[in-house]
Amino acid sequence: MLKIAILGLGEGRSTMSAALASKKLALVKVCDRNIDLCKQRAKEFDFHHYTTEYQDLLDDKSIDIIAIYTPDKFHAEHTKQALLHGKHVVCTKPFIDDLSKAKELIELSESTGKKVFVGQSSRFFEPMKKQRADFEAGLIGELITIEGYYHADHRWFLDKGWSLENAFKWLYGGLSHPVDFIRWYLPNIEEVMGYGMLSSNGVKGGLKNADTMHFIFKATDGRIARVSGAYTGPVQPVVRDSEMSCILRGTEGCSQADYMDLRYAVTTNTGEERVQTWEHKLKHYFRFEGKSHHAGEYQNYLEYFADCLESGETAYPNIKEGIGTVALLQAMDKSLQTGTPVKIADVLATHHLSADILNNFR
Repeated sequence: MLKIAILGLGEGRSTMSAALASKKLALVKVCDRNIDLCKQRAKEFDFHHYTTEYQDLLDDKSIDIIAIYTPDKFHAEHTKQALLHGKHVVCTKPFIDDLSKAKELIELSESTGKKVFVGQSSRFFEPMKKQRADFEAGLIGELITIEGYYHADHRWFLDKGWSLENAFKWLYGGLSHPVDFIRWYLPNIEEVMGYGMLSSNGVKGGLKNADTMHFIFKATDGRIARVSGAYTGPVQPVVRDSEMSCILRGTEGCSQADYMDLRYAVTTNTGEERVQTWEHKLKHYFRFEGKSHHAGEYQNYLEYFADCLESGETAYPNIKEGIGTVALLQAMDKSLQTGTPVKIADVLATHHLSADILNNFR
């Protein structure tokens, strides 16, 4: 059984639940600079092996994997230190916020032989897993186009002081989920064009960057896709729509996977129409208050990573796929600023990264 430690106990709360419930991983220690949060998690999970010093995790030779759930700006350094100390890494999305550090991290992972897995949790939600399985089984034929969106009333999020800082962008904090869906099915994106705006609700709430965005992607083979995000306005009732969704349109069928609702719809290549739900798995996916966490998805992806480490297979998104997605997000950001299409290869070249990095995907 692989031994895991967790850095960052805000979002890492879900990971604690996931690791403690798993039969494939043993939680050894957790870490957060906030001692009160450490004590809170210790009481909540009856798990008392905590520290406020990251170095304690790095120095513990019994630990195989460090799972990183710190703010984005720390991901690169925390990943680097874990690799240098002989640990495999799980890092929440987006992987890093500075592509100038990407090449060093790739080389370090290769030289140490330690793997980095990017926690794009939405891939591991039940409807998305089913959609992927159906797609790989050929139920909708060849993919024509894909649409992804994340529309949510996140005005409550503005109570977090750092959400009002200039550095905070919904592009990275929110759209990175549906953008990952696009890359999962259409990884060879070469160009992106988008528009964004700060809504009156966003202005009222004190946001500094766009809270409403729409993008079009073009792949190297000519196929196109789109993604959209809107974060500070009311949403439809869940019986009509979900906050996040992935729609695949194929030559012989179509499918749609919803999040956070456990709902999936497909029209297959035989003309059959199905709608499937998984209410019996609600307790696996959502273990705390409401649906404001990711415990079930995290357990799914932690166990997937553990299986891949045991078998020697590559777990995706791996380090290069994670960096490719960050490059795409930065190209999207640049397009918002310039009002023009941006090529992903140009973003990569700025940081001396080869466009071949976009070919590393499942």
